[in-house]
Amino acid sequence: MTSTIETPTLIAALIERLLDGYIFPERAEVAARVLWKQHRAGAYPAAAGPGLCEQLTADLHRATGDKHLRLIWHESSAESQDDFHLIGALRARFRLENHGVRRVEMMSGNVGLIELTAIPELAAAGATLTAAMLLVQYTAALIIDLRPTLGGSPDAVTFLASFLFADGETRLSDIVEGPNGPARQFWTAEYLPGPRYLDRPVYALTGPKTFSGGESFAYDLQALGRVTIIGEPTGGGAHPRRVLSLTEHIELSLPTARPVNPITGGNWEGVGVQPDIRVPVHDALAVAHREALSAIAS
Repeated sequence: MTSTIETPTLIAALIERLLDGYIFPERAEVAARVLWKQHRAGAYPAAAGPGLCEQLTADLHRATGDKHLRLIWHESSAESQDDFHLIGALRARFRLENHGVRRVEMMSGNVGLIELTAIPELAAAGATLTAAMLLVQYTAALIIDLRPTLGGSPDAVTFLASFLFADGETRLSDIVEGPNGPARQFWTAEYLPGPRYLDRPVYALTGPKTFSGGESFAYDLQALGRVTIIGEPTGGGAHPRRVLSLTEHIELSLPTARPVNPITGGNWEGVGVQPDIRVPVHDALAVAHREALSAIAS
């Protein structure tokens, strides 16, 4: 099935959205030139369809290096959903996934393990994240498995990170909204509904599937020297996004904000979080456990 919209019209609508709201105006201009050049060279089909969406997405990635920026094709217009419906669907999914907490375990040698599939919005996930931290509060070292963590809310990421610091005086990250700001600062929480996890080693496991909010947690805590990252580089998706409708069949995933770490001055977009100890992703837990036991014994 193809859309009734012609390719030049779609490209014009796409570029208008990019120039109006994309977080990097200079990259939006580069992308606009690339797309029109490709169109004039006959690289795109005349009518919009899933193949065109894939081609445009690939060219957008080449022009911007931004993995959150992409076109989404829906065979049926009924599948197309705005942010409100997408957020509702995500909330329902997260409830079925225990708000991202897949596993809490006591490993041998008094090492705690928390495995996360996501770090959802704080209003929903706060109690579950607190419960997980309560269960590991007496361990001598902690492993946080982010290998399956696909995303998260900045507020919830900040909340979870706050358990690893003594007070509310640590600046974790800034998020710049839109092409020109403003910037919102994220600091550790002054109050937490559970005990803090202090003066003990913490390890974070990462891999190619670790993305977005999971990467934020790993990147910011690595920059502060609070965790040791073990595994493989992460997926490299730093920029929060909105989903905007271009046609009845096509949506645009548009990054509308970007994190800036106050220590590094940058983020992990396109490059991923780099491990302190690089090992195959399937070996990361065993290696972290050995590292934890060694740290406890020393």
